[in-house]
Amino acid sequence: MTRKIPATGEDLPAIGLGTWQVFDVGNDPAARTPLRKVIAGFAKAGGKMIDSSPMYGSAESVAGDLVAELGLRDQTFIATKVWTRGREDGIKQMATSFRRLKVQQMDLMQIHNLLDVAIHTPTINDMKAQGRVRYTGITHHTSSAYAEVEKWLKAEQYDFLQINYSLAERESEQRLLALCRDKNIAVIANRPFAEGAMFRRVRGKPLPPWAAEIGAASWAQYFLKWIVSHPAITCAIPGTAKPEHIADNVAAGFGALPDAAMRRRMAEHFDSL
Repeated sequence: MTRKIPATGEDLPAIGLGTWQVFDVGNDPAARTPLRKVIAGFAKAGGKMIDSSPMYGSAESVAGDLVAELGLRDQTFIATKVWTRGREDGIKQMATSFRRLKVQQMDLMQIHNLLDVAIHTPTINDMKAQGRVRYTGITHHTSSAYAEVEKWLKAEQYDFLQINYSLAERESEQRLLALCRDKNIAVIANRPFAEGAMFRRVRGKPLPPWAAEIGAASWAQYFLKWIVSHPAITCAIPGTAKPEHIADNVAAGFGALPDAAMRRRMAEHFDSL
């Protein structure tokens, strides 16, 4: 399934790929081998968005190398971030990201965790005007920053917001997701598994039989289908270094999605565990 990016109507598959921690493997060939399979499997299944950041160690370089080796640039939506202070340092860091990710045009440039957002916003807007960046955005991953995120979404025009959203972290529903719908801003859901805490919570517990009604064959699919069924969500970006997990994750982007009543049932069941 795809979602339209509100700013342009461009289609984007609802399940993307995050690179936080799992792609920070440097030049280790043994560690890169499964990641190559992850990206190949992700693309074969119809995946498109790969999200990274200079904050993630070597992840940008690893992702950029593997996408290039596999010849997948034309079918991949590459997103990264600027994560430093100062205009000139921001420009230099973004230039490095372009080189590491091996792109001439970045699909999405985001300001990571609002760091020096007032400085970087004019820069990424200029880059978009010049055609070096296709979309702009801001990100955060914790509810304590939501008031500041809301302020910037109202003050500036961004194409994307990346924010934490899952069955374990639902606070962004209260104001941010509705605001993004009103302002035609695409939303990327990060931390879809709450950094693994959700799997620990359901370990050893079977899926409820009624999960089959929406085609959820695993807890990962249960969690992801709940996220991407929210009308404001454009894409969720689970990260993994295991090829078998990418197949499971991407499968959440196929088949039925829960309606509002099923979403409530899913949330209630998760809360009861």
